[in-house]
Amino acid sequence: MTTLFRPALVLLLILTLLTGVAYPLLVTGIVQVVFPVQAGGSLLMRDGKAVGSSLIGQSFSDPKHFWSRPSATAPQPYNGVASGGSNLGPLNPSLTDGIKARIDALKAADPTNTAPVPVDLVTASASGLDPDISLAAAYYQAPRVARERKIQLGKVQALIASHAHKRWLGILGEPRVNVLELNLALEEKPR
Repeated sequence: MTTLFRPALVLLLILTLLTGVAYPLLVTGIVQVVFPVQAGGSLLMRDGKAVGSSLIGQSFSDPKHFWSRPSATAPQPYNGVASGGSNLGPLNPSLTDGIKARIDALKAADPTNTAPVPVDLVTASASGLDPDISLAAAYYQAPRVARERKIQLGKVQALIASHAHKRWLGILGEPRVNVLELNLALEEKPR
């Protein structure tokens, strides 16, 4: 019987070391060299400190900042552990009440803006963590941000355009802007 256990245990130990230790270390090392930013969580730094990731949204409510898409994660917004949609259907009163509340908050922050509210400012993404908004959502907020910061509207619009991400390969996805990157750039711009 021991003649069967010994080779099995040796093989188990060898495979455990290969697949559980050596392979993960090798892959991690390669990724750290080839994709250092992504392997580090795509962190955005400011004054030597991480202020967020370009891959996970953050909540902004100050009228001087661009606001993100709403998050569907609970109990706290943009919680990566709770990633997922709300699964509320279009007839669910909770969904319509939430959308109405977000529209009211946007209108209260900028009562002079009569443009239609872009849908991504009032609905969460499928993951509930989306860090980007559409260009329409960014340009919708530009007058409020410019007025609150006492900056010319053209400068804010140029900032949006300079941070816009185009369609991948010219056809995939929608033009968008990362809200955290845009707000960080806004902080760096002279007033």
